[in-house]
Amino acid sequence: MTNAPSETPVLDTLAAMTAESVARCNLDPNSLLAVRVAALAAVDAPAASYLLHVGPAMDVGLTVDQVQNILIGIAPVIGAPRTLAAALKITEALGIVIVALEDELEGGEQAR
Repeated sequence: MTNAPSETPVLDTLAAMTAESVARCNLDPNSLLAVRVAALAAVDAPAASYLLHVGPAMDVGLTVDQVQNILIGIAPVIGAPRTLAAALKITEALGIVIVALEDELEGGEQAR
């Protein structure tokens, strides 16, 4: 019996890494995903990474208010630009408005 090559080897690898991390971690699901959201912000992750983590985080009970509080809590460590970038990427990924700047940003673009 041979193993057929996967059509999604990168996603399969990420899923296996995540499963192993979850299996070895003693944090409750809410805390684990809160930590992951903070880490994504710290490394300036792309919107797709938030899509893979924030959606499941909300499925286990993490609220928009908690995501906002995570960003507020880590802002002094990661800085304002990364905090704002994270908020906007979460908004982009999930359509959840974390920062009420969308209208201001769109207005500024139209003025140019």
